[in-house]
Amino acid sequence: MGNSKFNHVKITGIQGVIPPKVINIDDEIEFYENDPQKLERNKKILGLGTRHVVEEGITAVDLCEQAANSLIEKLGIDKNEIDTLIMATCCPDYSGPASSCILQGRLGLSEDCDCFDMSGLACSMYVHALWVAHSLVASGASKKCLLLCGDTNSYHADIKNRNTVMLYGDAGTATLLEYTEEENTAYFTMGTKGECWDKIIAPATGHRLPVREDIAGLKIVDKNGYEVRLWDDCLEGMDVFNFSMNYAPKSVNDVLAYSGKTMDDIDFVAMHQANGQIVRMVAKHSDIPKGKYSIESFRKYANSGAAAIAVNVCDCCSQKDVKNLMLVSFGVGLSWGTAIVDFGSTKNFGMETFINPDHIPTRQELIEYWIKKLKGEYDA
Repeated sequence: MGNSKFNHVKITGIQGVIPPKVINIDDEIEFYENDPQKLERNKKILGLGTRHVVEEGITAVDLCEQAANSLIEKLGIDKNEIDTLIMATCCPDYSGPASSCILQGRLGLSEDCDCFDMSGLACSMYVHALWVAHSLVASGASKKCLLLCGDTNSYHADIKNRNTVMLYGDAGTATLLEYTEEENTAYFTMGTKGECWDKIIAPATGHRLPVREDIAGLKIVDKNGYEVRLWDDCLEGMDVFNFSMNYAPKSVNDVLAYSGKTMDDIDFVAMHQANGQIVRMVAKHSDIPKGKYSIESFRKYANSGAAAIAVNVCDCCSQKDVKNLMLVSFGVGLSWGTAIVDFGSTKNFGMETFINPDHIPTRQELIEYWIKKLKGEYDA
């Protein structure tokens, strides 16, 4: 595993945003053969509860925009001082331009602010993006780095696919990092098992198999009996579970050994909220005491992909005295990343609800907009 550490980087603040629409697993008993006992078993094993999902037409960019504006306002910082913007998402508005470029304009940041996206890692992306942000600030390349991280996973699963849909929620987060004279050492351990790249995948979301007429209407009944489309998330559940059990606990031990710390030094462990069972099992195999981790974020918000760890931090640490914070991520790639960061002076503003705009453009309106624009009929 690759180990690295950075000094003189301060995590100044963090803010999470979830959409107002809530789905309660109790209202989906029809997908459990209308059997209350079967539903309760699934709730107990997986930790199912509620999940927040966006309205059609709202994206991770929208959620992260509010998170960023809220964080900037609460911190009282000058937008012109932000010189780097990273957007970490598997759910971009477009394959190009980068979502970070769109957000730079919508947030009104300086034209000198460098913008780029990170994508494709989903569950482990926040830690990887935080690693990149630390490296930029520690090197002196960036003075103030705004890291936006969000996903709208609810777009990637059909309501009838009980292999995935009940696990997925949507969220956006904003984290500000900046240079500090304080030592503030952060430790990271990262890795990738690329030979297992197809264990969590949406097959038709890139250029290898682009969506065309030949698959637009194609629906497949998978080996579990669920109907899937080629742009849905496809998950090899047992393989992913075994990967999590093998690599996440090892990464916890590795980062503790690398940092010279023990679990007694850690105030809270924010884990990727894959589901309640996986979180509990990773904690057990990593010897993480019950009071130092939580699955409550999964019960309330489900698995929000790239944003899940940041959501766990916002949700569970806003009222806690946390200095040494461990972040444990694992998933798509297959990849993992575990970190110990100094959270002692971080302003944690918790979770807030997204404010839906008065008008959300419909799909048909968007299609008509682009037709007119391409024909030169749209007056920008």
